[in-house]
Amino acid sequence: MSAEAAALRLGTTVARTAADIWLGGRRRQQERHSSLTELVRLRVPGLRLQRSVERQFGQITDAVFDRLEPYLEHEFRGLDEAGRQAVIDAVCDTFARADLSDEAVFAADANPAELIRRITGSVRAPVGLSEAESRLYEMLFAECVEYYVRIVRSLPVFEERAAAELLARTATLGAEVARLLERLPDRSLLAPDGTDRDTAFRRRYLELVSRDLDEVELFRRTSDRAAGPRVRLSVAYASLRASGDDGSRRRTVRSLSRLRPDMSHWEEAGGESSGMRVETGLSGASRVLLRGEAGSGKTTLLRWLAVTAARGAFSGELADWNGLTPVLVKLREYSGRTPPAPDAMLDGIAGPITGIMPKGWVERQLDSGRALLLIDGVDELLDRERRAVRDWLRRLLTAYDGVRVVVTSRPAAAGADWLRAEHFTALHLDRMSPPDLAAFVRQWHQAVRELGEDLPCPVDDLPLYEQSLLTSLKDRPHLQSLAGTPLLAAMLCALHLNRGRQLPRDRMELYRNALHTLVHDRDADRNVPSAVDSKLSLNDKLVILRDLAWRLSDNNRSEISVEQAAVHVGRKLRAMRHLDGMEGGRVLDQLRHRSGILRSPAEARLDFVHRTFQEYLASAEAAEEDRMGNLVERAHLDLWRETVIMAAGHANARQREELLGGILDRAEREPRHARTLRLLAASCQETLPEVSDALAGRLEEAVSCLLPARRPTDPPALAAVGSTLLRRLPGSLGELTEKAAAQTVRTVALIGGAEALGLLAGYAGDERHSVRSELVAAWQYFDADSYADAVLSALPLEDLAVRVTYSAQLPAAARLPSLSRLEITYPFADFTELERLPPLDALEVEHIRGGADLSPLAAHPNLSELSLLSYGPVAGQHVLNDLDKLVNLRIVLEDLPDVRSLALTPDLRYLSMFGAEPTTNLAFVADHPGITYLYLAADEPCLPRGVAALSTLPRLRALDLYGIDMTQWLTASSPLPPEEGTLRLTACVMPDDPDALLRPGVAVSIF
Repeated sequence: MSAEAAALRLGTTVARTAADIWLGGRRRQQERHSSLTELVRLRVPGLRLQRSVERQFGQITDAVFDRLEPYLEHEFRGLDEAGRQAVIDAVCDTFARADLSDEAVFAADANPAELIRRITGSVRAPVGLSEAESRLYEMLFAECVEYYVRIVRSLPVFEERAAAELLARTATLGAEVARLLERLPDRSLLAPDGTDRDTAFRRRYLELVSRDLDEVELFRRTSDRAAGPRVRLSVAYASLRASGDDGSRRRTVRSLSRLRPDMSHWEEAGGESSGMRVETGLSGASRVLLRGEAGSGKTTLLRWLAVTAARGAFSGELADWNGLTPVLVKLREYSGRTPPAPDAMLDGIAGPITGIMPKGWVERQLDSGRALLLIDGVDELLDRERRAVRDWLRRLLTAYDGVRVVVTSRPAAAGADWLRAEHFTALHLDRMSPPDLAAFVRQWHQAVRELGEDLPCPVDDLPLYEQSLLTSLKDRPHLQSLAGTPLLAAMLCALHLNRGRQLPRDRMELYRNALHTLVHDRDADRNVPSAVDSKLSLNDKLVILRDLAWRLSDNNRSEISVEQAAVHVGRKLRAMRHLDGMEGGRVLDQLRHRSGILRSPAEARLDFVHRTFQEYLASAEAAEEDRMGNLVERAHLDLWRETVIMAAGHANARQREELLGGILDRAEREPRHARTLRLLAASCQETLPEVSDALAGRLEEAVSCLLPARRPTDPPALAAVGSTLLRRLPGSLGELTEKAAAQTVRTVALIGGAEALGLLAGYAGDERHSVRSELVAAWQYFDADSYADAVLSALPLEDLAVRVTYSAQLPAAARLPSLSRLEITYPFADFTELERLPPLDALEVEHIRGGADLSPLAAHPNLSELSLLSYGPVAGQHVLNDLDKLVNLRIVLEDLPDVRSLALTPDLRYLSMFGAEPTTNLAFVADHPGITYLYLAADEPCLPRGVAALSTLPRLRALDLYGIDMTQWLTASSPLPPEEGTLRLTACVMPDDPDALLRPGVAVSIF
């Protein structure tokens, strides 16, 4: 069922039910299922009047359709055809069975919320719907009831009947007043005015967040219309990769057993360098510090989280985030002032409606634990302000301990342990791998399709542009390296689209071309009247923007008032004699409205659309005005890092000597900042067009002090130096320690490109375990076939788990003769693909799509370790009984059709079971007496049947339980294993007296 068909059916249902009231109420049972046309013919005399009534209710149907169709278009994407049909049938069926007469509407005081409560209390809820389908059903039914009540209240006949109802009620006025008094809101410390308006305000707030944040900024304005076309973030968003910054990576209950004794071989190869989807990292922790370099997508990710939370549209590992209320705080708005109290947190996003916010509403959201606090841009504050933010956050989380929170920063501004005392998990957004970049390009072109006529090419040509760009990226590795972040990738896509497939060579050229396109060329090429009539040339606009960017950066700001910015622009215009007479405010307005570089994040405020543009323009101004001394003085400050690097690219020969020589001089004089300054000087090589022999020698010495990489934080910093670093790295790792060799591999992988691939191929002969692990982990950053042939095919893999993160890697893995351990992390269904692989000893599939057939696993009879994390029912479970060498098995009980028929090998030692339910029967476990470790998890607290079988396992030494009802277990008088060893309880329902779980010889841990 399409969104259009569903919206039309719901609109017809609402209109037909309203017509029933208008036309006199249901008089005969047979009319309950009549169509609108049949109903009108039965009730309305005369053909002409019948046609008039039908047209009016057709307009009502269309109005409901227009409201629901865009919403359904979004929500239907997460449901299959059967699920969509079931939801719409359920809504229509409830409407048919509910009492929606005028008497029922009067009884609810024409209040939609009260009417919904009455209906849900009297009409049986639909059965057989999944969790996602139930949420959509509830939302659609509530929407339709609200439309229905509003329509009915507007009908002329309603006023007449309402007057009669009012007269009838006067006879019981005293009782009515008493009833109303009883319904006054309950007041409390957190709700001084009650909570009656909370639901209405939340709905209004979420609608605003869903609408206003669902926008990609790159093409904000492309014509003179008041509201230019928008590219929807919810369409353009592409999932990013993240690494655990501090080794404390946490995963969801279905992704990782809480205790795995003697199972170190299951740990993910490469540790920190093994990327995971950022959604996975977020799902496993309630407090996250998300770090990433400039343009890595931190702000976009927070906006996507806010929009998706507002729509309740999370799926997969973040599904339990649905129902959270997003609160986005942009720290840049609080530079120079105190971070916001809870009642002011909505000002930046929902300022227009904060005046109607119920008192204490934000505090109640935080206190309930249903808030999602998103704090953006620690790096956009001064160091002393960051300390204040940390104290503010600490106090906030002390008061509201249960709130989920994500904080973002550039790495230089906040270390991985910056919020460790507040129990934050640190994640780092990784550079996009080739499949990530390909997915981003496809999503980007899908999003801009919505621009229609505002595109620089026919919409039907977009697939050609998309394929052309993907081909260029695959054939030109330096472009892959250039487009390693979402910002740069989006700019590359835009330039490719707007400049006839002409692509830049390096980052500086990319920024320059993007600025020229957005600031001037785009409007000029399209003959936009305001651009044609403007006296400002491209250079004039850049001069003004450079001056404004420097003023912001010089004062350590990323935002300024529009009034003050107009003063600065006016002052600059007076120095530009050929523009004499132009007024600063008008020029600023033109740049705000037409350039695509400036925006207003709040009323009467101004900033650059992305901080990188500010840094690029400020660096150009520093070179133009010869401010190298200012940059040298600030070179140790992370706020100035990108500006200094790009200034080296803008500078002339003398300025480069002054800038880099000054930085290196400071490194020699100031040991405290020596490493930071040398890294910065080395990183400047990325943008340097040329350098003198003397300065080149000093840069070589600086890099020598930094190599080899040893610490986990070294590779990302050194990779920022760029491909020029590769010639300083050894062709063989033999003389390096194992730790330094592993970090060197990671450094090369992060730099990427054809030269890096050749270097890694030379490292493939190193036999040290951690080095080989890093070489395996580096696969994600290169073309699947090229890397498999050049590196992995020559690498001994027998004791290493090879991780496959996207589908193109699996065919390439078939060419790896020593492959024996495989991890598949992307959604996977076709197990026949595994038949082409060498015989496996270990297999882990993190996301098996529902309906997959496990039978092809028979091609791997030597499997000793198997992890099958399914997300829906699977077939072919009989193959598990034939794998007679299994030692370690992880399965999802709820997705196996017949758990009782499992007859696993007697050699099984480790068994992990997810998705236990009250009806699950664990009796089969008693047939496997060799089990020494058992993990049992339930998605909802319960006690499965047959738990007594666990006490019959004579060798059981470690029992790990998640979400199990221990109170019920003890009440049932079932023996509690193990007899000796460890018992670990996480998120379990505990008895009033936890001591009842204690026994001699058993170490009990409760979490």
